[in-house]
Amino acid sequence: MIRNPILPGFYPDPSICRVGDDFYLVTSSFSYFPGVPMFHSKDLEQWEQIGHVLDRPEQLPLTHEMISAGIFAPTIRHHNDTFYMITTNMSMGVVNFIVTATNPAGPWSDMQIIEGADGIDPSLFWDEDGKCYYTGTTRFDDESGSRQGIWCSEIDLATFELIGERHIIGTGAQVNAEAPEGPHLYKKDGYYYLLIAEGGTEHFHAVTISRSKSIFGEYENYQGNPILTHRHLGKGFPIWNVGHGDLVELANGNWYMVCLGSRLAEGRHKMLGRETFLVPVVWEDGWPVVSKGTGKVEWTYPSPGLPDWQPTVRTVNDFKDPLVENFDKELGFAWNFLGTPHETFAKVEAGQLRLKLLQNTMVPWEFDNTDGSVFSRIAKIGKTKENISFAGRRQQHLDFQATVTVHFSPEENETAGIVVLQNDANQLRLEIAKNQEGVPVVRCLRVVSHYDQAGIQHFSEAVVGEIAAAPQQTDYVLQVQGNGSRYSFYAGPSIEELASVADQVDGSFMGSETAGGFVGAYIGLFASGNGQTKEKYADFETFIYEGFEQKEGEQQR
Repeated sequence: MIRNPILPGFYPDPSICRVGDDFYLVTSSFSYFPGVPMFHSKDLEQWEQIGHVLDRPEQLPLTHEMISAGIFAPTIRHHNDTFYMITTNMSMGVVNFIVTATNPAGPWSDMQIIEGADGIDPSLFWDEDGKCYYTGTTRFDDESGSRQGIWCSEIDLATFELIGERHIIGTGAQVNAEAPEGPHLYKKDGYYYLLIAEGGTEHFHAVTISRSKSIFGEYENYQGNPILTHRHLGKGFPIWNVGHGDLVELANGNWYMVCLGSRLAEGRHKMLGRETFLVPVVWEDGWPVVSKGTGKVEWTYPSPGLPDWQPTVRTVNDFKDPLVENFDKELGFAWNFLGTPHETFAKVEAGQLRLKLLQNTMVPWEFDNTDGSVFSRIAKIGKTKENISFAGRRQQHLDFQATVTVHFSPEENETAGIVVLQNDANQLRLEIAKNQEGVPVVRCLRVVSHYDQAGIQHFSEAVVGEIAAAPQQTDYVLQVQGNGSRYSFYAGPSIEELASVADQVDGSFMGSETAGGFVGAYIGLFASGNGQTKEKYADFETFIYEGFEQKEGEQQR
């Protein structure tokens, strides 16, 4: 049985391809490193992560300055025994590039920048004559003024250069459609099909389709557009902002679509960000019908009926048992850093993750006291090579529990702990520190962004709970429990002696509908010298993540 989401947690903008009996899927990763997680399946039900496409600094130059910059909307394709991943790095100034591999688990090549390719969301399509075509977004002028559309050009993959004239091939199905993006081309029964997302990335997100007998158009919009959206279901529907799809044909001729959507807490809060869902597709009268019979993303679908398959590693959507990270080898694929690691601040040694106390903190870095949209802020990103001592993994359930043991003895201005991170200015931290009297404590801090009347962003940081530690205490167990948009924090010298630090803290401000940006919550471990880098480490061991499944119908609570 297919159980949605197939990739729970912050896994947006999915792209999929099939090679024989194997399916490969990638998603956006923004400013987290390594970038572009790669997943594999043989049955479309279970998905194992086999690596990251971008796992070297020279492939992925990022800064930590803005989490919602970095890698936008990758596309994965396979042609003539080679895998191609094409994407946009916003932290480089909107640069589109390709990397290649013969093994999807890597290694992948250095990036090949596509000169002259503007816009975002690039994709590749091979026609029957072997020619390859590039599609992406652009702004252009016509009789209605300046607007966004989809452009297409032939590309030479021997030189990674665009060939010939650019053609505008789509502007969306709706009149004056907002943000037509995420284009993918397919060919079926003599028609070229252009699948796009439109309506913006929030409630009005949608998937639409058009077709043409010529690759450069003119494209005819389907009268049944949008072929997938939840905009008409109301803002309280438990799966929200459905869109950004990619199609895949099975060997038996059946079709499926991967798309993004968000599960809601209390019917309105997107704590987890945008996740990956899978829906069946049938073709009628030359057009795709998505989730026939209901027209919406369902929680479950019948099995595609593919051969039985047993993954070699635990799959990303298997939560029958708690996930235990013993730090007995290098960090698993679920873990990420913020920005490209330009220095060695994280070490896995003797069953511990050792995080060095760096000068940077977990609170706003560059964009406090600024205004502007996400994209205008991206333009202000610098080229810092400073790092934040942070390693985290996605929050994948609305209800969960995460526990970690920490060995740390703080001095003045030193902190270490666990954080629920939406972005730099919207987070909840449970940290070990010394208070103003020099007494060791465990405290919970709430960091919230807000805007003044002039549209300038500010943030506030407040202690919402604190307990004293023993004077010579060096061993701590820290625990965070999530229940929808509320979080509870506990600490103690052992799991048996946990005490409440802050109970049922309102974290709804961390929903991306309030916090802004394109990512979802991470559960992270961190250490900081708060203005000073020190040759000192906080040692973390035995991280346990446990997700609690909700019964059908309880998603809204």
